[in-house]
Amino acid sequence: MTGKADGVQHPRRFYKTVTTGPVEGGHAVLLDGRTPKAPGGTPLVLPTAGLAALVAGEWDAQDPHIVMTSMPAVRLAYTALEKVGGLREAVAEEVARYAGSDLLCYRAEAPQALAREQAEAWDPLMTWARDELSVRLEPTLGIIHRPQPPESLARVQALALELDDFGLSALAHAAGLFGSAVLALALQHGRLDGGQAHDLARLDEAFQEKHWGVDGEAAIRTEGRLAEALWLERWFRALD
Repeated sequence: MTGKADGVQHPRRFYKTVTTGPVEGGHAVLLDGRTPKAPGGTPLVLPTAGLAALVAGEWDAQDPHIVMTSMPAVRLAYTALEKVGGLREAVAEEVARYAGSDLLCYRAEAPQALAREQAEAWDPLMTWARDELSVRLEPTLGIIHRPQPPESLARVQALALELDDFGLSALAHAAGLFGSAVLALALQHGRLDGGQAHDLARLDEAFQEKHWGVDGEAAIRTEGRLAEALWLERWFRALD
């Protein structure tokens, strides 16, 4: 049987228990003792017990219907299992492209209060990326694109390729969410938690809200982005 939510038909939960267990190649999610499969038929096996528990938690939260849009970790696991493996170079290049137009590099010319906030909040991350990751990106004023050093973009791509498919999938997702490879790498390395990365990514927006108020629809989008940042943090930590 199916149920309807947001105009979409969703299957009813068909399992009673959700557990995890070690199997060849990692740790499986088990629905009544059976491993569900990704759309292409790949069993849902994760590389660590922690990541399997995170994904299993989403399955267990489905009641009475299974709503895939409420299962971001499951969907990212499917992406890692069936898509990223054959596209690793392209995915790493995508992360490097975010570094090439990194949010943290584009600074306000005015007002000065915003420019100061950006410098105080973002400069330490730029310094960390340079000193700890050998990624040197150059800030600029305004929104006109400034090319970044090719060696820095190559370094970001190399860092991305050092990750397994699950880490690479999450890094690309985080870079897109934040508009910043630096923030994505900082979250992946534990330099920032999810809430901190989210707040740094929306610094300009928060500045405007302090002066002009909060729009209702924007607040809903902000809540959704924060939720994404928090589960990405849990994903990265579960991979450790």
